[in-house]
Amino acid sequence: MKVLVDIVHPADVLFFRHPLARLMDAGAEVRIASREKDVACALLDEFGLPHEVASKAGKGTVGLARELVLRDAAILRMARRFRPDVMVGFGGVAIAHVGKLTGIPSVSFYAADTASLQTRLTWPFITRLYVPEPYAGPVPEGRTTRFPGVKELSYFHPENFRGDADVARANGWVEGEQNFFLRTVGWGANHDLGKSGWSDEDLSALVEMLSARGTVHISTERALPAHLDRHLYRGERSALHHVMAHCHLYVGESATMAHEAAFLGVPAIYDGADHPGTTRELAAHGMLTALRQPGIGALSAAVEDMLGERRREEVRTARDAYIADRPNLAGYIADAIRDAAR
Repeated sequence: MKVLVDIVHPADVLFFRHPLARLMDAGAEVRIASREKDVACALLDEFGLPHEVASKAGKGTVGLARELVLRDAAILRMARRFRPDVMVGFGGVAIAHVGKLTGIPSVSFYAADTASLQTRLTWPFITRLYVPEPYAGPVPEGRTTRFPGVKELSYFHPENFRGDADVARANGWVEGEQNFFLRTVGWGANHDLGKSGWSDEDLSALVEMLSARGTVHISTERALPAHLDRHLYRGERSALHHVMAHCHLYVGESATMAHEAAFLGVPAIYDGADHPGTTRELAAHGMLTALRQPGIGALSAAVEDMLGERRREEVRTARDAYIADRPNLAGYIADAIRDAAR
């Protein structure tokens, strides 16, 4: 079996890492079309996954539109050279278009039911779509399957990942004191157009509040004020989640990383404009706190509430209960790819 994989975001690397390992162990030949977006290519390199860069992330509406044309053309060339049995991606805009042109089955997994522009460009052309059960957006009738749980169960199921204290220590975690993980986003993705997040002033206030208690690690997609530079995460990209797993709290504008923290048993606060069905589900199960950009005052109050040891135990209990009723998605995803290739 030959599989062409469309990787456009760092989270895609994590999502497909274990399913692809299962497929390759069974003899599948895999080609990866990567994208220069944040740390996506660096993650692929650190995990030892060869890839071919198909595009660089565009900026703004015009830049993203230009990138889509270039990426479609690059993946079309790859498909003609490689002749895959199936193409798969998370979102999968380009593979949907190329699949329609070539007749190669295209399979998309997706979870962001708030990304209306991306889905309008994809759903009419995709062969098969897989979305989580709590997905609340429109889907193509007759071509959609809902999978149990949420996408993070492909990587952060306990069978697939355990935080390693030695790795965390070697990449910035300070043992013996509280550590906190912050994430800011760049607001450059197609589903972020017209939106914004924390101001430099609010982020600085949050860092000041938390650094008085321990060590702050910041992961960012955007430039930060110079005085926050000493807090930037500088460890290996592939070690980031080992550090996060040993933190006392996650606070960020990224819903994906809030989900990841929750599955690592770390109290998490997501502060963002978009609240997809998956985020609402995890919040309803007590795995994270979801805010709608209420301002630094309310955010600081939520941080204070989440810092107690009681909260940490509640989050871990909720995480364990959620996982107990849902499968390791790595096997499910590998099987779905196999089915589409037949």
